[in-house]
Amino acid sequence: MNLFLNKLRHILATGILFIIGLQLDAQQILNRVIPIDVSQQRLDNVLEILSNKGNFYFSYNSSLVRRDSLVSIHTTTKTVRQVLDDLFTGNMEYMESGSYVIIRRAPLKISLVTNQAFTDDKIYTVSGFVLDEESGERISNASIYEKQRLVSALTNEQGYFKLKLKSKSKTAALTVSKEFYEDTTVVIQPKYNQQISISITPITISGQIVTVSPGDYLLPDTITIDVQMDSSVMRYRYLKLDAVKVERTAMGKLLLSSKQRMQSINLKKYFTERAFQMSLTPGLSTHGDLSAQVVNKFSFNVFGGYTGGVNGFELAGMFNINKKDVKYAQIAGLFNIVGGYMKGVQLAGIHNTVLDTVRGLQMAGINNFVAGKFTGVQLGGIYNHVSDSVNGVQLGGIANFARKKVEGLQMAGIANVAFKEVEGAQIAGIINYTKRLKGVQIGLINISDTSEGYSIGLINIVLKGYHKLALSTNEVLPYNFAFKTGNARLYSILLGGLETGTSKEAYSFGYGIGKEIPIGKRFSINPEITAQHLYLGSWDYLNLLNKAHLNFNIKLTKWISVFGGPSYAVYYSKQPAAIPGYKFDVLPSKPYDLGKNTNGWIGWNAGIHLF
Repeated sequence: MNLFLNKLRHILATGILFIIGLQLDAQQILNRVIPIDVSQQRLDNVLEILSNKGNFYFSYNSSLVRRDSLVSIHTTTKTVRQVLDDLFTGNMEYMESGSYVIIRRAPLKISLVTNQAFTDDKIYTVSGFVLDEESGERISNASIYEKQRLVSALTNEQGYFKLKLKSKSKTAALTVSKEFYEDTTVVIQPKYNQQISISITPITISGQIVTVSPGDYLLPDTITIDVQMDSSVMRYRYLKLDAVKVERTAMGKLLLSSKQRMQSINLKKYFTERAFQMSLTPGLSTHGDLSAQVVNKFSFNVFGGYTGGVNGFELAGMFNINKKDVKYAQIAGLFNIVGGYMKGVQLAGIHNTVLDTVRGLQMAGINNFVAGKFTGVQLGGIYNHVSDSVNGVQLGGIANFARKKVEGLQMAGIANVAFKEVEGAQIAGIINYTKRLKGVQIGLINISDTSEGYSIGLINIVLKGYHKLALSTNEVLPYNFAFKTGNARLYSILLGGLETGTSKEAYSFGYGIGKEIPIGKRFSINPEITAQHLYLGSWDYLNLLNKAHLNFNIKLTKWISVFGGPSYAVYYSKQPAAIPGYKFDVLPSKPYDLGKNTNGWIGWNAGIHLF
């Protein structure tokens, strides 16, 4: 029995020692000494050489290792760990898993106070550096700010910052924000002048995992990483669709500094509220460099200011620029620019820009621009522009524009444009345009694609509406032509006529309006009113012929119809005598005397419609 137990103990001890030996052997990769002698070779090739000499594998994230960087190393006594430390300058850590060595970034501490001294002054100073947690590199253009006191700074090219804080606060916390990094907040000790290093964590970006195996000297070239042209410096590039809109405007680029624009990019998630602010110019504010992150109830800008928004009243001698929304009143001597929506009253001596919707009154001496929908009254000395729909009134000295629908009134000295639809009225001195008319257009020229309303003007064009060319004769002139355009509800008529002969020449031109009343598929009644001037040899006299027609129309084919009917004419003429070679006897045999130089009679009209 004792002999059996002794053999069993011997077998167990041997097995345990064998397992321990295997584990120790597996964990000794990093401690192996591997001679290596390379000069100015790619980093991935050097890792390949180590992998083959040691008969193990490397695994790492391709976004963390600059594989094409050139390195040199000459040693016969260093371990694998020491060689890797030389290659990566101590910025990586290594883990063994079986026959694999996993390479990853070495973590940094979030903050480290390097120097501290108590002070009795009312102000104490906090300075230091902001570092990348993974690479340890110093980060430029990072925003450091204290949220309660609204004190902020931006790191310089060396990642250095300096802040002055008031000692009366019992607690203080600094927040670091940087695009493509996670926000980091650290608590500091008040009343101490101190130097501090703060590390921030990059936003996790998935990259392709590369495994280097023995015998694989040429790594695949199918790994795609978005880098700068100079691949020795790894930088991810993103399309900044959420960049601050006001800073992309012409005035924003002109008046806002690069420092303010960088702060906006870093602090796009941070906004706070305060009761009051005053600015001399953008950046010279009671809220300092964080003015653009603060929404105020009352805002006063001596020359101009840049704030996060307004929830009350804002006044400026020259200009107001707001990153977000504005309520309820905003007044500027020159211009207002709002990055969000505007609700209330907005007044400017020259120009208003709102990059979202507007509800209320908007008035500017020259022009207004709204990127979203507009509801209310918009008054521009020259021009109004809405990139969406209008529900209300647009009044422009020269022109109004709405990219989509207008429900209400557009009135301008020269032109109105509503790209999609008008459900209301367009009134312009020269031209109105909309794709679909459901109201009324009044102007010299009215254009629409389709019309369910009325166009009143000299030329009314409905592209998918009523278009007729009429050739006719009547009791006054034997040859007449007219172009009728609009819709069946109301169409305009441009007409002319002539008579030629040895002693009876006469010419006419004029304008009229008409309406088509369908009676079945082939029949319609067309009441029309026309007015035309008769040229009877002299421009010195007015010869005005006004007629009311009642035409009965019969459709012969899709493009041809005939018409005819009675008319009543009223003729006013101041021409005392005939001009040789021209017609003078316009009146029929028995006219009605309607007063001085005016006569009336019943006439007729007959012709053919084309189209």
